[in-house]
Amino acid sequence: MSSLNLIFLGPPGAGKGTQAKVLSSELDLIHISTGDLLRESVNNNSALGIKAKVYMQKGELVPDEIVTNLVVDKLKNENNEKGIILDGFPRTKAQAKSLDLSLEEFNQKIDCVLYFKTSESTIIERLSGRRVCRGCGVNYHLKNIPPKVDNICDICGEELYQRDDDSVSTITKRIQVYEEQTASLIGYYKIKGVLREISGDFDADKVKRILLSLFKKEHLL
Repeated sequence: MSSLNLIFLGPPGAGKGTQAKVLSSELDLIHISTGDLLRESVNNNSALGIKAKVYMQKGELVPDEIVTNLVVDKLKNENNEKGIILDGFPRTKAQAKSLDLSLEEFNQKIDCVLYFKTSESTIIERLSGRRVCRGCGVNYHLKNIPPKVDNICDICGEELYQRDDDSVSTITKRIQVYEEQTASLIGYYKIKGVLREISGDFDADKVKRILLSLFKKEHLL
């Protein structure tokens, strides 16, 4: 398989992170999540991590330049001959342009951008049903991964709770913010001819089959 560089975009709860983890393992691609990168760089006290920490401690968005440089550094330092999956990055048109320029420096490009178009009802069901153990932090879902006893962790017996950002009102706001933020980004990749839309409403196994079929149809695998 030749190098395959992918971007997975979609609102919170679209399932892009799940697919990124599964397919990066199956296709031997490097899975890059900016959230993980930021936490890793801060913990390691890297130069970029120190800069990012200032914004994170204030609860502010980390500037595009810092986030993009983190991603590019990761690409340069990893053996990514088979390719990458960027999970939830870029988030803005400015980040997308900066990423393209950086990739050009080492003769690479984005082959395909997958937009997980997902209905609000599906997102609300997925996110509002999440519960977290106060003791060990294990995640559950009222429908998909319910505990054996209501609101009690199977592992440590502590109470389960709903995170503040998983309330219906907060989820609705997060969806609205995401759509406003990424509208120009979706248009950017559509004009470049690399954007492909798939439904994030299907279950994980079906989405995976659709993605693999799409990659083969477009001769990416």
